[in-house]
Amino acid sequence: MLGMLLARAGVDTVVLEKHGDFLRDFRGDTVHASTHQLMDELGLGEAFRKLAHQRIERLQVVTDDGPHTLADFSRLPGRFPYITFLPQWDFLTFLLEEANRFPNFRLVQNAEVTGVTTAGGRVTGLRYEDADGQGHELAAELVVGADGRRSAVRDAAGLRPRVFGSRMDVLWFRLTKEEGDPGGMVGRLSEGQLFVRIERLGHWQSAIAVRKGGYEELRSQGLDRFRELLAGLTPFLAGRLEDDLRSWDDVKVLDVQIDRLVRWWRPGLLCIGDAAHTMSPIMGVGINLALQDAVAAANVLAGPLREGTLTDEHLARVQKRRMAPTAATQRIQRFLQTRFLEPWIRGEGRSSTPAVLRLMKRVPALQGGPARAMAIGLRPEHPVPPLR
Repeated sequence: MLGMLLARAGVDTVVLEKHGDFLRDFRGDTVHASTHQLMDELGLGEAFRKLAHQRIERLQVVTDDGPHTLADFSRLPGRFPYITFLPQWDFLTFLLEEANRFPNFRLVQNAEVTGVTTAGGRVTGLRYEDADGQGHELAAELVVGADGRRSAVRDAAGLRPRVFGSRMDVLWFRLTKEEGDPGGMVGRLSEGQLFVRIERLGHWQSAIAVRKGGYEELRSQGLDRFRELLAGLTPFLAGRLEDDLRSWDDVKVLDVQIDRLVRWWRPGLLCIGDAAHTMSPIMGVGINLALQDAVAAANVLAGPLREGTLTDEHLARVQKRRMAPTAATQRIQRFLQTRFLEPWIRGEGRSSTPAVLRLMKRVPALQGGPARAMAIGLRPEHPVPPLR
């Protein structure tokens, strides 16, 4: 996103992609209401919404007492009272096609970053290896680390995050969706278990939360026991679990982390997205935060980069703009994780439906608050006119 926006603004931009394609499963695929608004502001909304996607209008939680609505996206203000799910490779391909319209944009694939180059305390570019292991150097006025929670750019630049920790992990897997299945985005709470299923085109994107390190414990009990657990939580899936989960290779482990850089930049370098602030999967807002970072960075940096007047103050302005919504969102995630989810998966939440769900059922207007936090966020960004 940032590469496309900078190229639009007339900045010579190179994006290095570690892999040869975008086809990796179990990345976040959420497209938030704020992203739809952004695409409209860029003049890309109509074409973007022609991509095959799944629209979700509410997040439900099913307990042993029945269904409860946690977030009702139909209560959102604006033109997009919903969120959608779109394979991330389709989203990235769409952005790449737009970026390729500009001669000052270049994508280099199979380019694995191995370090940064420096001079006089300033980052001056990157070192990377191609698919054949041959080394290359790329000089740049600014390097942006947007390479995720295990950022090689961040590590090479010596930036260290403040780690808040987590006592849970998430296991992701894909299950067959059949005609007649109840749809939507649903979390199932029962007997110390949290199972989430998200309706996608042709399948269920599914996840179960476990204690940190609990994956090995599940494996030791055997795959049949895992299938029995899932069937007990959502009986209509029982008949397809043996075909869908043939081995533990069909289950992917997400090491849940929450961390945040104290300083997102050093001279010549800026980190954004998960490279600057790793988010928990709670609320599914990691992509939204990353895209908002990209827009804020483009708004601040495009002019100075184009004119050759970039200073450290510009990098600091990006962090100052994005730090407050990032920190506040992480505080919400940590509260939900430590006060609700982690106790539940330790087996301390078996007896009753959480009080907040009972309250939201009695006062449906409260369902709009979580919807707004998820789908719009705490500080949505808008591209300034030159980027539009």
